[in-house]
Amino acid sequence: MSLLDKTDKELLEIAIPLWKNLIISSNNKDYSSFVKDFSAQMLYGANEIELGKQWTKSELLVNLSEKYDFLGCLRRNNFVTVLFKQKSEKLNGDFLGRLVLGQEDNMIKIFGATIF
Repeated sequence: MSLLDKTDKELLEIAIPLWKNLIISSNNKDYSSFVKDFSAQMLYGANEIELGKQWTKSELLVNLSEKYDFLGCLRRNNFVTVLFKQKSEKLNGDFLGRLVLGQEDNMIKIFGATIF
C-alpha cells in the first residue's frame, strides 16, 4: 500500500515513533539518533556541524516537550506531511511541528522536519 493511501490513523502509527525520536534526540543533542530515519536527501543538508549550531542557538530545539497534539495529515506529490501542535518545556505557547514522510528504497524515511 502506498504511503498516500494510508489513513490518518495508519500514518500516525508510523509518525509518532519518528516524532518522539526527533524530540528526545534533539533535546539530548544526539546527532546520530536524530538523523537515523532521514532520507539521503535530508542527510545531505543536515550535517552534524549545522545541527550543532541550531541546537546551540535555539532554546526551543533543546527543550521540546513530549506533549504534543496531532493536527492532521497533508498528502501531496508522493509525500505525507504530518502536523503537530508542539509544546516546549521552557518557552510559553504553541509551536507547529511538521514531519514530512516519503518512501526511499521501500522504506519510510523523513524528508523534512521543522518546528516553528
